[in-house]
Amino acid sequence: MQSLLLSSLLFSFSFGLIGRFLGGVDPVMVALIRLCVAVLVFLPFLRIGNVCGADRLLLAGIGAIQYGLMYIVYIYAFRWLSGHEVALYTVVTPLYVSVLHDLRKSRFHAYYFMAALLATVGGGVLVGRSSGHGWGGIALIQISNVCFAFGQVEYKLLCARRGLGGSAGHFALLYAGGALLAGIVALAGNHWRSFAPSQEAWLVMAYLGIVPSALGFFFWNRGGRQVQAGVLAAANNVKIPLAVLVSLVVFRESVVWGRFLPGGLLLLLSLWLPYVYRRYAMRSHKEVSG
Repeated sequence: MQSLLLSSLLFSFSFGLIGRFLGGVDPVMVALIRLCVAVLVFLPFLRIGNVCGADRLLLAGIGAIQYGLMYIVYIYAFRWLSGHEVALYTVVTPLYVSVLHDLRKSRFHAYYFMAALLATVGGGVLVGRSSGHGWGGIALIQISNVCFAFGQVEYKLLCARRGLGGSAGHFALLYAGGALLAGIVALAGNHWRSFAPSQEAWLVMAYLGIVPSALGFFFWNRGGRQVQAGVLAAANNVKIPLAVLVSLVVFRESVVWGRFLPGGLLLLLSLWLPYVYRRYAMRSHKEVSG
């Protein structure tokens, strides 16, 4: 859980930074640069001989969707939405995580779904009557949410199925898959030709590549392997109140406290629901067995 909370804190700054400093920079190139930086961070830890060929392809494939495709459509959404709104419109990610996990396991966990649903309601309270009218941006955010949820679920299941320890070297393969996809899109669409960012934009992209992309997702996927799927689903929305706080303190955006406080309370409650249900189920099982 500590890893998930740390990651949420690292993620919370990226929304405002992208919205303020990278609004005019090509989204595909932003995704490519930050992923290349993330690859460089973890490349020294990669021991390619310790990973079999099938696992290399699986890790790169997961990274291509969770990071490559997700970042491209996510950053494009900033053309229609502000950083604050992008953070708010990620509220349905928990449902995607919960549903995708249950589909992959061919079963249904009511308490996972309830935790995800409660987290989504809490996020919806925070959204309220958001001023965003960019339906194109909202649609792109939902695509990025599905990609992010897919990657979390598949990585968690892959580690359990193949006995992977989630080492730092494995993340070099995940980010390499994302960078490869972004590079293919950049070359196919000639996005590199008009790419001329300012020095300030370069610094922001370097920061995004090192902190939220490399460190943030490393801690997130490592934490995701250690918790129940319902907790992982609910934890996706912790970044929303954190992003609101960062927007308030750092980027001087206004916050409606009448929505933020009850919404944040529902999010925190959703994190506890799977643990409470699991403890109750275990106690009932012991009583029946006894």
